[in-house]
Amino acid sequence: MTGSEPRGPVEVLVPCPGRLVPMSEVPDPVFASEMVGPGVAIDPDPGEVTVVSPIAGKVVKVHPHAFVVLGADGVGVLVHLGINTVRLEGRGFEVLAEQGSTVAAGDPMVRWDPATIGGEGISTVVPVVAMDRPKGSVPAPAADAVAKVGDVLFTVTP
Repeated sequence: MTGSEPRGPVEVLVPCPGRLVPMSEVPDPVFASEMVGPGVAIDPDPGEVTVVSPIAGKVVKVHPHAFVVLGADGVGVLVHLGINTVRLEGRGFEVLAEQGSTVAAGDPMVRWDPATIGGEGISTVVPVVAMDRPKGSVPAPAADAVAKVGDVLFTVTP
């Protein structure tokens, strides 16, 4: 391979189990309008869960409430644990990954228990976003769809 061959679609895997929610229903206008990028949100199952990387790549950003992994093909995926959870200043989250490290799809990133997260304007919905991709390029999930870790959440063409 010379690197100029077209690459196939990138499978973005489910980072935590739960009910799938269209981005348009995320209670935050930046995510709902796909300003960051298209994707699918997850209403997480209750109980402590280890959120995993949805793709293989480099951890370019990691916060207690969010992380970004950039694949070798240039596809970046943001996983944002809840809405307005930055206000919690890390409380309720345990970061398991290191910024700058290389991860495989399925590697542990952050541990949290959505049932312990709350407050004014805070939601536990988890947007999974294909960064810098065209609006509408990720189809909405089927109504009442439920996913488990490792399932294909959506695909992105590099």
